[in-house]
Amino acid sequence: SILPSEVSTSTFFSKNIQLSIPIVSAAMDTISESQMAISLAREGGISVIHKNMSLGDQVKQVISVKRSESGIILHPVTLPSTATALEAKTVMNEHNIGGIPIINAKKKLVGIVTSRDLRFEKKLNQKISNIMTSKPLITTGASTSLKTAESILQKNRIEKLPVVDKSNHLIGLITYRDIIKVKEQPKACKDALGRLRVAAAIGVGEEAINRAEALVQEGVDALVIDTAHAHSKLVIDTLSRIKSKFANTDCVVGNIATPEAAKVLISKGAD
Repeated sequence: SILPSEVSTSTFFSKNIQLSIPIVSAAMDTISESQMAISLAREGGISVIHKNMSLGDQVKQVISVKRSESGIILHPVTLPSTATALEAKTVMNEHNIGGIPIINAKKKLVGIVTSRDLRFEKKLNQKISNIMTSKPLITTGASTSLKTAESILQKNRIEKLPVVDKSNHLIGLITYRDIIKVKEQPKACKDALGRLRVAAAIGVGEEAINRAEALVQEGVDALVIDTAHAHSKLVIDTLSRIKSKFANTDCVVGNIATPEAAKVLISKGAD
């Protein structure tokens, strides 16, 4: 007999996005925002962030999912060494993070400050350079595996490991929390960089193109042209423009009700 755990439930959301479980949450404002997207992706599914919000808010939702956990956080939130302790505390609360790399004017890493450093600090107007850890500063290179990174973190009893190039420019951040999450949820739906996957809904026409551009720039994994009737010229034109501008981003289109509609949309590049 076959145990339930041995049955494969993997399937494809689109041409290039594989899921561990066959579950997608709809692009509705009562269902799919960042909290749902993070929870479902951790289990192996994917969510479509709805479009009933401003472009800025939808982009923030996508960023929240992509930053929630990853093998390596590319373009981590940083602060200049001239920032104050109050600014660091505000940024940590705003982004729900526990550590911030500190860089100088040449984008080189000069320190790191954590929530532990700020927990009992009363002089919040002082420069962060007075509080941050600068020496010894434990770092690693871009080729470091997660297994090696975990050993470095454990050996030095730290929770944040900055990733730098040969000139000490900051290129990423590895956190112990993310490594633990990788272990706890091996079937999570993640991209090539170890970030949770998320899709986002767009409409049609010029507004949709502008929205798509901003979402793709922030790493959205798929665009969903979300309309009540997708077998229409405006939808087809929007799809063609999306695929010509963002060829490496999967595009899903709906709703449709006939085989003819599917054939037309597939011929125009729907994934």
